Amino acid sequence: MFLIFDPIYMMLGMLGYLLMLFIASTIAPKVAGRFAGRFSLYTSMVILALLIVTVSTLTIYAIMNFVGFYISIVGLALFVLTMNFLIYLISPFMINMSYHAKWDAGLQEVVNSVAYRLGVRPPKAVVVRCPPNAFAYGNFLTGRYVAVSDSLLQMLSRDELEAVVGHEIGHHKHRDNLVMLFFGLLPSIIFYLGYALIHASLREEDRRGSQLALIGFVAVLISFVVQILVLAFSRLREYYADFEGVLATSKSAMQRSLAKIHLFYERYPSFIYKVEDSKLKTLFIYALVNAVANPFSGIELEIERLKRLPVSPLQEFLSTHPPIPKRLRFIESI
Repeated sequence: MFLIFDPIYMMLGMLGYLLMLFIASTIAPKVAGRFAGRFSLYTSMVILALLIVTVSTLTIYAIMNFVGFYISIVGLALFVLTMNFLIYLISPFMINMSYHAKWDAGLQEVVNSVAYRLGVRPPKAVVVRCPPNAFAYGNFLTGRYVAVSDSLLQMLSRDELEAVVGHEIGHHKHRDNLVMLFFGLLPSIIFYLGYALIHASLREEDRRGSQLALIGFVAVLISFVVQILVLAFSRLREYYADFEGVLATSKSAMQRSLAKIHLFYERYPSFIYKVEDSKLKTLFIYALVNAVANPFSGIELEIERLKRLPVSPLQEFLSTHPPIPKRLRFIESI
């Protein structure tokens, strides 16, 4: 039976998302407010990474140490790892086909120039068909790619395009595809371990059955807490990539590129669903969409307006990307 039709799986998933909504709307903003500005970006990433790894490792160790289902639990963990690794291997081929990616000599010249400034080997530059956006992808089999949509190429000036390319090369420079693959696996492994324990408890008729169910239930809750931490870590990686875009060009170019992309979705909200529904949303330079129709005006005035926009804590903490107002303010602070 497929997991999606399993009532236990569905119940645990709904419970977990309710927990995520509760944490993201109440606890997370308060915690983030207390720690905001106390650490550098790099220090914040290190602290958060250690927290994710520590919580995940202790949870998995506690489950395996108490339960003793070493073969089934390890097998389940290996299954999750294998499936995600296979997705990692085939995803570049699927992206190239789905988005009609084509190498572009003009874009490659831009990528080469920016890569030289950032001190890395230039990825392959491809143009894709989609609303204004850009993303980095690839693996050790296919090589690295920087993709820019044909519509975005028409919107940006040369220095703005270089800032976007710098952001995407920054993801390659920081090995974000591999880093986020690893961290993204942790909540999945914990969730499926908890799910397996709850199923195992149904076959236990003594007291151990209730203990397995309790441990499994707690593990599922922890998996969604870890998921929120992973989302927070992903947002920090986006700031880190924005920093590379600034290094490659300037603060102004990076701000203008992000503002122009955001203003496009404000002006044409019918394109929002293509970003929200895309399976590549986590890769996009722009994914957190909260558009309100607004006419274009001077770009510098729009940047100042966007920097002052209020941010929804709930929307932010359930997203892989920081909201545009915070990204613009971060760039200004560099």
